[in-house]
Amino acid sequence: MSLLHIFVVAVIQGITEFLPISSSGHLILIPAFTDWPDQGRGIDVAVHVGTLLAVLIFFWRDVLGAAGGFLQIFLGRITAGGRLALALILGTIPVVIAGYFAAASGLIDQMRSAEVIGWTMLGFGILLYIADKVGMKIRRLEHMTYFSALLIGLAQVLALIPGTSRSGITMTAARFLGFEAYAAARFSMLMSIPTILAAGLLDGMKLHEAGQLDFGSDAVITAGLAFLCAMGALAAMMAWLRHADFTPFVIYRIILGIGLLWWVYA
Repeated sequence: MSLLHIFVVAVIQGITEFLPISSSGHLILIPAFTDWPDQGRGIDVAVHVGTLLAVLIFFWRDVLGAAGGFLQIFLGRITAGGRLALALILGTIPVVIAGYFAAASGLIDQMRSAEVIGWTMLGFGILLYIADKVGMKIRRLEHMTYFSALLIGLAQVLALIPGTSRSGITMTAARFLGFEAYAAARFSMLMSIPTILAAGLLDGMKLHEAGQLDFGSDAVITAGLAFLCAMGALAAMMAWLRHADFTPFVIYRIILGIGLLWWVYA
């Protein structure tokens, strides 16, 4: 890979991983609009490492609280951190199961097209707007129940369709359930930790079995750039959602979706 290719992949992945605009959709579009080949699974693992590190550092208080609470469960004590950990685990199970079978069947690869991304960008963008406008804003993260976490986790399965956006669909589900925008984004970001970890481990195992797991300079540079961009995107989005809504992201999705569909059909 050229340095420009590495830079573009890392920046796009880092910025879009946590914004509700679909990182996978944007990465699929790179070879569609350039002469560059697909970056490959090795680079995918590298960007996952970078973005995972970013969310762990940015939400370190929540991460430590959930980890400590989870350990206390084995001592017979259920704390707020323990409940959060169980909610995150429960919310992650559906996408792990669905993702395994979807990857094994090759279904995900069949949907990697600009046409699919155009429709999902547009459709799920409109759905996010509806959820943001009709959903009540009365629930915060401490109000998360196991049932709500499971519903959000079931919604996350839709993110296997390119262009849907894992963060976008989970925030949409949380807003429909009455969580305020900041709380919806916060839970979505915390849910990304086990999800990214599972996806990275799956890709890593496949590369290891194929003898292609090589963390060379390209992977290190990509992971570092993705980490820096992800930190910036996280800080900007969470600061914005403290006092605003998801409308700018919806507008971006609609414009991109319409543009892609025009490009495909015209």
